[in-house]
Amino acid sequence: MNRPRVLDLFSCAGGAGWGYHLAGFEVDGCDLLDRPRYPFPYHRGDALEYLAHLIATGEIERYTLVHASPPCQAGCALTVGTNASQGWGGTHTDLVAPTRSLLDRTGLPYVVEQPNGKAKIRKDLTLCGEMFGLGVLRHRNFELGGFGVMQPAHPRHRGYVRGWRHGVYRDGPYVAAYGDGGGKATVPEMQAAMGITWTDVPEELTEAIPPAYTRWIGTSFLTTRQEVLA
Repeated sequence: MNRPRVLDLFSCAGGAGWGYHLAGFEVDGCDLLDRPRYPFPYHRGDALEYLAHLIATGEIERYTLVHASPPCQAGCALTVGTNASQGWGGTHTDLVAPTRSLLDRTGLPYVVEQPNGKAKIRKDLTLCGEMFGLGVLRHRNFELGGFGVMQPAHPRHRGYVRGWRHGVYRDGPYVAAYGDGGGKATVPEMQAAMGITWTDVPEELTEAIPPAYTRWIGTSFLTTRQEVLA
């Protein structure tokens, strides 16, 4: 029997893909940038153009689920806050709406992942590192198309994220897996905190989501699917 297969769009270094792999999926990635450390078969190119091609050719039918983490810097909490404080203008990429439009055309169940912020997605599921005993908080929201996943309880955070903020240094059980300096995490600390071992590129680690998140989603999806088929 063939294993279920997930298409991992805007795949970056493979944090999401690895979680689906742990849940029992075969994984194919797609990202605009060269990702030599991506641990699964991978197409380099524009994710939306590639998805449109798969739909047009019918190749999308080999997939069971589609996951997308489209860039939306305009809605990211860190970007919004920084722009407000600095008075910056400028434009930011927001591919959430066109991504959703294409995902709807696939007819497949799908997941759209975004950081906390103003990105216009349904918050069908919100996950935090503390739910999985991780060394990062890294809250992420997920819009789920065509299926549902149980929302885990959100435990109280055990303390601060280690580092400087507003001129005050605080120690804590979590590391800041973004940026440089100010007590931010080292590469080994980020790898250990998120459960990502196959890349040591700081930019890839700071963009990644912990695999535990998509393992939760993928396992829940497959469990529900098996119950329906039974």
